[in-house]
Amino acid sequence: MSYRDNRRRSTYGIRWLGVLLVCGLLLSAADLRAEAIRLGGTLSLSGVYREPSEMIRKAYQLWARHTNARGGLVGRPVELLIYDDQSNPERVQHYYRKLIEADGVDLLLSPYGSPLTMAAAAVSDARKYVMVACASAAEAVWRQGYTHLFGMYATSSRYFIGLLDLIARERYRSVAVIYEQSAFHQEVAESAEKWARRFRLDVPIYHGFPRGSGLAPIVDRLRSHQPPLDSVIVSAYPTDSYRLLEHFQKLNFRPGVLGMSIAPTYPDFYLRAGEIADAVFSPSQWEPDERIPFPGTRTFIQAFKEAYGHLPSYHAGSAYAACEILARAVSTVGGIDQRKLRDTISVLDTVTIIGRFKVDRHGMQIGHSPILIQWQAGRKQIVYPSKMQTALPRLQ
Repeated sequence: MSYRDNRRRSTYGIRWLGVLLVCGLLLSAADLRAEAIRLGGTLSLSGVYREPSEMIRKAYQLWARHTNARGGLVGRPVELLIYDDQSNPERVQHYYRKLIEADGVDLLLSPYGSPLTMAAAAVSDARKYVMVACASAAEAVWRQGYTHLFGMYATSSRYFIGLLDLIARERYRSVAVIYEQSAFHQEVAESAEKWARRFRLDVPIYHGFPRGSGLAPIVDRLRSHQPPLDSVIVSAYPTDSYRLLEHFQKLNFRPGVLGMSIAPTYPDFYLRAGEIADAVFSPSQWEPDERIPFPGTRTFIQAFKEAYGHLPSYHAGSAYAACEILARAVSTVGGIDQRKLRDTISVLDTVTIIGRFKVDRHGMQIGHSPILIQWQAGRKQIVYPSKMQTALPRLQ
């Protein structure tokens, strides 16, 4: 074979090698672009926690859409995998094991509520996966010794301090505390009673009831109490809260001050409850008011309303903020190493769309504070603290 033939063959070989290398690089780049960061969790798309879970689902989806529009996380797109836990702790644990062991998700999202969060954390923490709990306020969660769980909510012990402060300032004398018999609501009630006594208020009625039980006798007891009650605090999930309001109307009873947890924070509370909703107070973790001075609040509210046709609740705001915290940690670490993510989040002191984020050594939220809202003439107003007021509180 001549020198010219050898040279020609060598040139062809180099050219083919170059083509193969380019193809390989292109395939690798395509594979890299296609490799998404997968975030997984459960939500109660059915069952007793369906209403707040639907808000959280929408916020998770909106965050993923916004993140991908900005180029993803550390250059990778994000994907969501959400299972319906049907408000059942056993299903929560089944799915979180599946997410980690079978689905191989990179990051975890939390379910709604303290009972389901604890069920999920029993699985995730044992496997050393970070989880930012977007909807857990019971202090009992943070006494379990979890090392990779972090909270977003101000805890239940602080829920009704603002309302009790207002009641005491107006020289009211008594407050009845009614609560659903579950861990979260019992904590809310215990702290409400404790703070009431600190404000030198009498607590003549302190009564728990099983979920879905007969509520008419409770309302009759409140109505017939002598001397007449100045104020009533109710801690319950929305279904029983609406049922209580129905009994208030039927029995023509309305205390001078009425505070309720959860249900009044929803945008459609007044529409669903009717005129009896007027002047009802409620603690809230955040409100969709563009006057709230946190970075990104206005953009989030507008984007959520544009996407879904209604305003977000604080459940949606907290879920979006939890994703922001997780994303900030991933960007800081430059990847999804769970130990590094844990270490990063544990020392964060920052501000999200719902306010300050800072946790203690147990992962419990200590930077964020609840606010107090009141429905006035069909509109939800922030009435406490004074620096965030959109209206003055109305006490009858």
